[in-house]
Amino acid sequence: MPDVNARLSELGLTLPPVVPPVAAYQPAVRSKDHVYVSGQLPMVDGALPATGLVGQDVTAEQAYDLARVCALNGLAAIASVVSLDLVTRIVKVGGFVASAPGFTGQPAVINGASELFGEVFGDAGRHARAAVGVAALPLNAPVEVDLVVEVTD
Repeated sequence: MPDVNARLSELGLTLPPVVPPVAAYQPAVRSKDHVYVSGQLPMVDGALPATGLVGQDVTAEQAYDLARVCALNGLAAIASVVSLDLVTRIVKVGGFVASAPGFTGQPAVINGASELFGEVFGDAGRHARAAVGVAALPLNAPVEVDLVVEVTD
């Protein structure tokens, strides 16, 4: 795997600081060959750039961009416990979309996160995934993403 930080730079992306937990959990935990990343909200500089339901208060396109922010925050959480260069595979992504009644575009929204992982890790970024609609998310966030990655030493 090439230098992940160099790849992020090539993509014009900067790894943000780890988003502090909003409750009693750790942003990421390593267990043997896996890192489990807690649900990441699309926080930017300590605030949510948008709030509310997708399909009502937030467009699907905006939510796609917010899912990318969630994914980048997830990478920062991983980097807090292990070097990103040790990631050998994105194994599983869970995507949660606070959805207005009748909104069914959750997969397209969570593609924001999935596509970012593919851009950064290439084939190792291809993963299993769930994209589900929910009534509400913490802090009235429109999107939340969690993930599991495989690492090696």
